Amino acid sequence: MLAAEELLLEISDFCRRFGIAESTFGRRAVNDGKFVGRLKHGGRVTTTTVERVRSFMDDTANTNFYAAQSVGLSGLNGALPHTSHWPQRSAHGKQSFRFYDNRQKYLMFVNTCSEKWVIAQRIAQELDLIRPTPPAIRLFDAGVGDGTLLAHAMRSMHRRFEHYPFYVVGKEISIEDVRLALEKAPDRLFEHPATVLVMTNLPYAEAPWLTPRDPVTASQLIWKEVALQGETTADFESQIAALGPFLAENWRTRTLPESGGPIYERPVVLVLYREDCRFLLDPVLPRRGAVHANFDLVIASQPYRASASNEFKAKRVLAPLAEALGPGGRLLGIHSCGGDPGMEIIQRVWPGERPFHTDRDSLLRATRSALGRRAHDYSFLRSADAKAIFRYDMHTLPGEIGHASDPIGTSTLLAAWNAATYVAQIDDQRLAEVMSGHGYLLTTKEILQKNGGLWFFDESYVIARKRNPSRT
Repeated sequence: MLAAEELLLEISDFCRRFGIAESTFGRRAVNDGKFVGRLKHGGRVTTTTVERVRSFMDDTANTNFYAAQSVGLSGLNGALPHTSHWPQRSAHGKQSFRFYDNRQKYLMFVNTCSEKWVIAQRIAQELDLIRPTPPAIRLFDAGVGDGTLLAHAMRSMHRRFEHYPFYVVGKEISIEDVRLALEKAPDRLFEHPATVLVMTNLPYAEAPWLTPRDPVTASQLIWKEVALQGETTADFESQIAALGPFLAENWRTRTLPESGGPIYERPVVLVLYREDCRFLLDPVLPRRGAVHANFDLVIASQPYRASASNEFKAKRVLAPLAEALGPGGRLLGIHSCGGDPGMEIIQRVWPGERPFHTDRDSLLRATRSALGRRAHDYSFLRSADAKAIFRYDMHTLPGEIGHASDPIGTSTLLAAWNAATYVAQIDDQRLAEVMSGHGYLLTTKEILQKNGGLWFFDESYVIARKRNPSRT
């Protein structure tokens, strides 16, 4: 009965997402139009039928995915089902891990660990090395998230370049993240009025230029420019909040069933600036169809999944972002590298787990290869470990983590467990299996007390575009 109830939930979700009537589903899956109805009335189901139904759902999801790949997502003109969020099962029956879609884990991690603040300090070091040229200093954030890191970076920019106009572009596909990031915008626009802030959901190969490569998709681009009135954060906040319906209507995503990665339904560019600075910002404002990248600084903080290959990371993420740099521009890349108490927790629970198989050296080599002859225009800077690797910590109360006999609050243990599993990108199915007991909390407590806290290591690298590129 439990199998039948679980299967019914999956079928209902599938039918809703793919717009298929339950009777049609039954006929296509098991040649029985009344199949779903009988399940709802307590009908039993055999293991063979369960596998047959799930195979049908997976095949349907894959068919739509590969159709989209063969003609290009933009060429479908919306033919890919609006509801292609069906999670693909692996050969072992596990669902693909949708790391960047897990909002609760992400927000808990951001608010209990110091990573964003520590990375912002690393970004400030890069700001001292760039030499922007008129009409603005240009920053691209390759994954805004909830906007915490971008807000930190813009504060550092204001301190370093107080009298320069800013052109800031953030890529983010999640509507929840866009809303959270925009909540931080009024403060930035108040302190630094000469700011153009752009948000887009375009992929890495297109976002710096704010233009889809495919002409059909480019013609469907939704471009919204908002000149904010007033002079106070409250003025800006109310006008940005009023964008809620626009975001709800246009910032929608589909999910690729094979990878679990999200893709946009509609390409969107949202441009924000202060109306009272319109004259000053005229040469800075992007014009639809005529946007130049030429960024002084690109932030690529955790822009890819740890499990992706070096070739994928280089070709799909880092090479396009490097090409978006202007002369003298710098790309700061950052990813988790392990070797910390967080990984102690993971490997104690899952012996042999190795989520971080990419180091900065191999990744820079792969990016050099992906750029081909264009690599001569760049410098690939790995830096020594003392500079490249840095630590961030989970926040705890003073004296909270003591001796083995001392208690640790359950909320602290759960926050530590969440941080460790989030950083290591452990999928929900394995988490559910382990969290059915209490051993994971005992392990977390033991390692926190052994180390006197919880911290993680990130690894950084820089790709810098030469001011006077070679000619070959």
